[in-house]
Amino acid sequence: MKKLFYLGVIGLILFEIAKVYFIMPMPGASQHVNSIDLAYFLHNQRWIFRGLFVLLIVAGLAGAFKTNKKWLPVLMMLLVAAITYGTNFEMAADTMFYQPKTLLLKNGKENKVDKERLVIGVEENGEAKAYPIQYIGYHHQVQDQLNGKPIIVTYCTVCRTGRVFEPVVNNKPELFRLVGMDHFNAMFEDGSTHSWWRQANGEAIAGPLKGQILPELHSIQTSLEEWIKLHPNTLIMQPDPDFQMKYDSMSRYESGKGKSALTKTDSLSWKEKSWVVGIQVGKQSKAFDWNRLKKERVINSEVGGSPMVLVLATDNKSFFAFIRPTKTEAFSIKNDTLFSNNRPYNLLGKSLATESTDALTPINAYQEFWHSWQTFHPNTERY
Repeated sequence: MKKLFYLGVIGLILFEIAKVYFIMPMPGASQHVNSIDLAYFLHNQRWIFRGLFVLLIVAGLAGAFKTNKKWLPVLMMLLVAAITYGTNFEMAADTMFYQPKTLLLKNGKENKVDKERLVIGVEENGEAKAYPIQYIGYHHQVQDQLNGKPIIVTYCTVCRTGRVFEPVVNNKPELFRLVGMDHFNAMFEDGSTHSWWRQANGEAIAGPLKGQILPELHSIQTSLEEWIKLHPNTLIMQPDPDFQMKYDSMSRYESGKGKSALTKTDSLSWKEKSWVVGIQVGKQSKAFDWNRLKKERVINSEVGGSPMVLVLATDNKSFFAFIRPTKTEAFSIKNDTLFSNNRPYNLLGKSLATESTDALTPINAYQEFWHSWQTFHPNTERY
């Protein structure tokens, strides 16, 4: 009977390790293989597996202690307890990265955030809000409202991806928790159906809603200073004092000077950790080398047959992308003003000509690690 005890112990240990191995950045191939279906199965059936292995342990418990080495089964039980606790608490994503306890937003005059910091900015019908990457990079998600509707502002530091979605599932506002990652991208679980959603594109990749996609809002990554210039009435997320040490550990991340192997930056072009700006139009996508963008400042190109323009502001941090109207000359830029056909536009695409109400159509553009963009856009073109 003692064989049942050890079979149960070993089975439970291997199960608890496997349950986190495929959804956390572990040594080996945990994030390089297509294991999400297996990971979701193990998670979804976790109590069945646990119950089975516990029954084996109980069935063989008496036999395991019928030995002179009674310390051995005791040691094995302690090992099971330690691994179970570690994998479900110490290594669980939602116990490593918490949402802010207090979401505090202030206007420009009351703001305490350094204006050199990068933010993910959103605006709708005159209401603008900015979320510093230093903060949302730790939290991974921030739940808020914009223009009266719920939004979820997300960021994955391992992919360098910022996205803003409407957290609406089955036509109802939904709460999400961070559950792990897939192919190095943060993954969230909704509270109603327990489906798993990918942060990089808002797609449900496992569970009952597999294949559905969260509605995405237009967002811009800029320096806070640039965002305030463009949106003087903006509200700005402030730090939650309970997480100040976590924020401090993120202070070098956004500039690419972090030391972590998962989040550090490669200064060369087209390496795994090189920065690109990714743009998708319809089902077509293209990646633009960040180093080249810094040299050229403005890039006139096309994505999926649609003419577009990508520009970098003078702060070398803030970038913007627009659909280029047909029958227009290529855009140029001078002192953060865009020009085409002798018509000037600001960085929001609004015409600066007094007699014109023309405006460029903005499109989402993402600063991202090259490994992330090509993973989730396998057919992407390179500029």
